[in-house]
Amino acid sequence: MTAPIVTAPTSLSYRDAGVDIDAGDSLVERIKPHARRTMRPEVLAGIGGFGALMELPKKYKEPVLIAGTDGVGTKLKLAFEMNKHDTIGQDLVAMSVNDILVQGAEPLFFLDYFACGHLDVDVGEQVVAGIARGCELSGCALIGGETAEMPGMYPAGEYDLAGFAVGVAEKSRIITGRDIKPGDAVLGLASSGPHSNGYSLVRKIVEVTGADLASDFHGRTLGAALLEPTRLYVKPMLALMQETTVKGMAHITGGGITGNVPRVLPDDCTAVIRADSWVWPAVFQWLQAGGNVALAEMHRTFNCGIGMVVIVDAADAEAAMRFLAKQGETVYRLGEIQRREAGQEQTVIVG
Repeated sequence: MTAPIVTAPTSLSYRDAGVDIDAGDSLVERIKPHARRTMRPEVLAGIGGFGALMELPKKYKEPVLIAGTDGVGTKLKLAFEMNKHDTIGQDLVAMSVNDILVQGAEPLFFLDYFACGHLDVDVGEQVVAGIARGCELSGCALIGGETAEMPGMYPAGEYDLAGFAVGVAEKSRIITGRDIKPGDAVLGLASSGPHSNGYSLVRKIVEVTGADLASDFHGRTLGAALLEPTRLYVKPMLALMQETTVKGMAHITGGGITGNVPRVLPDDCTAVIRADSWVWPAVFQWLQAGGNVALAEMHRTFNCGIGMVVIVDAADAEAAMRFLAKQGETVYRLGEIQRREAGQEQTVIVG
């Protein structure tokens, strides 16, 4: 039986259904100046088209494209609670470009996906301004994205973010970790905070302790310390790769130090890291104490102050550390690569 046609009493529009096309158009216009600041000479067409166009840099003889995608996770919940949206975009970019960096990729371009129930143009612009800032800091172009307004999908005032980066590397210089051997040095680059991982546990600790995000925490608020944007390692590490041979890198994200370093090691190697080779920043000390979190759980959940691990030949270690320090990085000599014993974990933190 055919369902009867019932006509609405008044003419309905997309706006009546909760989607404001004019707001979306307004956001696109606001985004364009932010995106222009990120442009590279290879960009042929960017924001506004059905697709973005970019040619490969001519300096590469055998270019290989390397892509990565990620989100920000429940760190967004803190941004909503604090009504602070101008840095979360940098987190989004960093999670992808730092990932592709470990294989030697120079990030070329980034695209984002911003989804919400109701589009607040001011908030949207703040988010995209942060994305553009992350792109500027990593030298990649923001050439497109998608803003999706979906009534009923998200609570009022909330949104979700995802994005992906595409980079390029010379085929002969892709970093695979296959040349890592016992005796190599393990270096660590300092993180800016928890970056964008472990925030479900962070939020649980805040809840259990009853902590006030507006309370003073070493000269700023606790909330500001927890929202500190993810550090971008692209420019200093690309510069280091021109100076010396980098054998392996690990972006310390979900899984922490113990979960990510093994991803770049040959099966017969173990990274032995000295626990006293770096000092945990105050925010990690607070998280461990507040949540009564076991040490092993800290090491596999948070970066604990080390955002990127770099493996070089022992003879190059001191020069690499000096070079990175001149680039503005805080660098630690964490330990060394040793031959792996039967049944041994591939990353061991000792002391």
